[in-house]
Amino acid sequence: MSKSNFVIKNIVISAAADGIGWCIASFFIEQGHTVFLSDINQQKINEIKKHPLFNKRIFIENINASDPGSVKKYFESLTNKLSSIDALINNVGIAGPTGVMEDLSIDDWKQTIDINLNSHFYFTKFAIPLLKKNQGGSIINLSSTAGLFGFPLRTPYAASKWAIIGVTKSLAMELGKFNIRVNAICPGSVSGDRIDRVIAAKASSLGISERELREDFEGMVSLKTFVDKEDIANMATFLVSEEAKRVSGQIMTVDGHTERMD
Repeated sequence: MSKSNFVIKNIVISAAADGIGWCIASFFIEQGHTVFLSDINQQKINEIKKHPLFNKRIFIENINASDPGSVKKYFESLTNKLSSIDALINNVGIAGPTGVMEDLSIDDWKQTIDINLNSHFYFTKFAIPLLKKNQGGSIINLSSTAGLFGFPLRTPYAASKWAIIGVTKSLAMELGKFNIRVNAICPGSVSGDRIDRVIAAKASSLGISERELREDFEGMVSLKTFVDKEDIANMATFLVSEEAKRVSGQIMTVDGHTERMD
């Protein structure tokens, strides 16, 4: 697209003060778009507020994504800033507990579902009217390869990520007539602190070394490596772009080709 045809897009991204969310936001910022971010981590939010583009093309608020009232207020504040949005990226998620089902805490199960699944519902519910006013746009849900395979010892996480696949497929059918595209990205193991914690917890549960489990994780994929958060950001920018204007209801894996998750 030539510079003269460039249109600034308004993009809402949840859980975007750090990690994959901030990486995705950074890619859109570099392209010249405006991002409306939210997160629950005030320390990371304060760091973003030091960015030279804060309150110009970067806006961020502290909200609890699993609280529908908090999400509703967030979107009410958005409507005071703009009349429509071009894209919503649902990035909220936690790893959840590790262990066999009979040993899992009921509260841990509920928390994982509430944060990983219900937050997507809240954000999407309140974003749809703004996307309709835009006469189209893109919704991206962050699922996982755990939403495509069985994932022993991580059942709550897998359940939430499988559910996101169903939401994505169904919503794409609901919203297609409004020119709103809905897709899911399924990352594999993404390098960083989070996967390090997951490996530590599962290695402890299995009674093996973290190094042994990390090698097993890498062996689960054809490319024998973890992916980087930049790989996820590249896919997100593609799905929001005009190049993906006919892509909807799709599950886009960015995982080096996962072969198993046992």
